[in-house]
Amino acid sequence: MVRSRSAGGVLAVVLAGGEGRRLLPLTRDRSKPAVPFAGRYRVIDFVLSNLVNSGVDRIYVLTQYKAQSLIEHLQRAWIRMQGRDSFLVAVPAQMQTGSSWYCGTANAVHQNLHLLRRCPAEVVAVFGADHIYKMNVEQMVDFHHARKAAVTVAALAVPVEQATSFGVIEVDDKARIVGFQEKPENPRPIPGNESHALVSMGNYLFAPDVLEHALLHDADDAGSDNDFGRDVLPYLLDREPMFAYDFRRNRIPSEREFERAYWRDIGSIEAYYDANMDLRRVQPRLNLYNWDWPIHTASFADPPAKFVFDESNRRGMAIDSILAGGSIVAGGYVRDSVIGRNVFVDAGARVIESIIQDNVTIAPGAEIVRAIVDKNAQIPAGAQIKPEHDPVIAGSIVTNTGITVVPRATHPPEHADAREH
Repeated sequence: MVRSRSAGGVLAVVLAGGEGRRLLPLTRDRSKPAVPFAGRYRVIDFVLSNLVNSGVDRIYVLTQYKAQSLIEHLQRAWIRMQGRDSFLVAVPAQMQTGSSWYCGTANAVHQNLHLLRRCPAEVVAVFGADHIYKMNVEQMVDFHHARKAAVTVAALAVPVEQATSFGVIEVDDKARIVGFQEKPENPRPIPGNESHALVSMGNYLFAPDVLEHALLHDADDAGSDNDFGRDVLPYLLDREPMFAYDFRRNRIPSEREFERAYWRDIGSIEAYYDANMDLRRVQPRLNLYNWDWPIHTASFADPPAKFVFDESNRRGMAIDSILAGGSIVAGGYVRDSVIGRNVFVDAGARVIESIIQDNVTIAPGAEIVRAIVDKNAQIPAGAQIKPEHDPVIAGSIVTNTGITVVPRATHPPEHADAREH
């Protein structure tokens, strides 16, 4: 746990206003941090769990784009954090500094400087809410203090050939940041490791006065994109001691070696699909069953998942799959899939290599292969939702890699919890 709270401790600002255009239609009605993941979580649960598990319990969540679903989830899952010395507060965009909504990550924090000023801290953590990972934030804070850093950037080592899609951090042999490259053709490798480069994870620690000064300067710069990675950090580069925290050194309690440094950017349908499919494995790198580092989320009064019928023409079964509470496989067949809450798979229906979100009903004889079916959808009897078939549900899309995405239905089936968005 973070042990410096008596001297101000850590204040976290979570940037959760992301639109997530590349995840459409999953983000048609919700922001990217509110997208469901792994059958029972939301994407934002991972960063919030990392902070809380690390002892960081003063958190502002900055929302903007289609925030209703996210705010309701925060109220349902995280309201328990309200107390005298701890809080998790959803902060809507309020035009605090003018007539515009948030215009970039730095502008979002700048518009809420009044919240930071009234909550003294030794360190301000500015973290994104768009990624799937586990991280002991206390260890990054310890590194920040040990280096006497004004700014620390969490960094992930990736093969040089993959770093061209990221913001690359140039460091010296003591991990001090000496430069930045934005999606470079020739990424600068890590000193002593020519095969890998460090890329930014979008998680930052700041000395509060340094953060405020940089944000005020950025707000006065008419040519700025108001972005931490493109504007704020480069401005501070030669002005303040700035270090890269190598995520590979981070350790989670009870974590096995092959689980270390797991991080997924789920910014596209393909990346989102693959991250969910990772979980089917017998020993996935993202271990959701580590009780020493739980992923917190909303609790529902769901009954257990159930498999029924064992007859020659109908047998309810699931293989290499995840099923959330309340789901019933009633003579259907599920394989290599992730099934959310209160899903009903009827007799003769088949679900293969797919993600099925909450409250979906799959009628007899339907077949779903390599698809993502969003909440409340009702798949008709005999429907074929497969890469080689044209979509049968209005509004569905098929990606270039053959993943069919069925959009969320407006109203859930009668048996489902209509209160959840």
